[in-house]
Amino acid sequence: MPPKNKKIIKINAISQAYLIKAMLDGTLTCKELAEETGLHYVTVLQYTRELHAVGAAHICFWEKDILGRDSIKVYKIGIGKDAKREKMTGAQRQARSRSKRYNIEMNQRMAA
Repeated sequence: MPPKNKKIIKINAISQAYLIKAMLDGTLTCKELAEETGLHYVTVLQYTRELHAVGAAHICFWEKDILGRDSIKVYKIGIGKDAKREKMTGAQRQARSRSKRYNIEMNQRMAA
């Protein structure tokens, strides 16, 4: 039982408040939100997905992953339209792959 002069604060409520405060700008990825709030990454994913599902948050833009694909969502609190993902055509993906292979081969030839 806590002392009488101490205010009881629920950890979950504080964590959610920090998460929402950090999401107001719409500039942090879920990984960055986890670091900012101290919540586990999976917990941040669950919270942001649920906020998005009920319409309390939207995807303001996408960040590219290591392979150059739009796969990292950046959420923002508030009603709004989700940002569209940039999709490459099959020909564009194939051209990029061929270009990478060509560059690797050229680097190997130059090194030998």
